[in-house]
Amino acid sequence: MGTIRFVAIGPMTHDEKMFFQALGLRVAALRKECDLTQQQLADLLGVSQQMVASYEVGRRRVPVSLLPTLAKALTVSVETLLGESEKRNGKRGPTPKLQQQLEQVSRLPKAKQMAIAQVLDSMLASAP
Repeated sequence: MGTIRFVAIGPMTHDEKMFFQALGLRVAALRKECDLTQQQLADLLGVSQQMVASYEVGRRRVPVSLLPTLAKALTVSVETLLGESEKRNGKRGPTPKLQQQLEQVSRLPKAKQMAIAQVLDSMLASAP
């Protein structure tokens, strides 16, 4: 049986603190856009609600290994979660809520997808 090692992580540097606070603000905003409570997000991540609260205020570091699961739960890419996608191309993509809805539509039967597409087409055609 292997030995379990714990690595002590010292206090956060100023830059780390600023990074994790910004990440926490993005997590909180994305969570709210997805209409998730802290408890619901915690359940999806397999952590406590208190841990999610700590991530959102930047008090705790979000483990790198948790980023893909967190991004999936918030229906965004890891790059968007980290604030990278907007820096690279300067364009904003669909809001997480809209992206989540589009993903839900893609899982519907083809007939329902076509009905939704017709409604969207007619609304877009009548837009100024």
